[in-house]
Amino acid sequence: MKALIIDDEVDICNLLSFLLVKKNLQTDYVNSLGQAIEVLEKDEPVIIFLDNHLPDGKGIDFIPYIKQKLPEVKLIMITAYDSPAERTKALSKGVDGFVPKPFTIDKIYQVVEKVVK
Repeated sequence: MKALIIDDEVDICNLLSFLLVKKNLQTDYVNSLGQAIEVLEKDEPVIIFLDNHLPDGKGIDFIPYIKQKLPEVKLIMITAYDSPAERTKALSKGVDGFVPKPFTIDKIYQVVEKVVK
């Protein structure tokens, strides 16, 4: 099973990759929505971790693209900008989980276990 991480912070990408490999997931990461589109044209991950604030747009606005292209993918929003309004908006657009930054190892493992069965 493969996971895609879309986050502009390389340290976050490396940390998530390290944690997900321990859950037997292959990982790939990109740092922008443009790069994500390129990867999603040729790859179909089972889970995507999506940051909300990226250099070329908001992750929350990218959710419909992902859900249309890969309706079965499990989508986890990760963001430092956690508010009830943002959380509600993300969930209404189809995310399967919401993880505020900074996150804990346990929180990442909980959300992975919840969505990947």
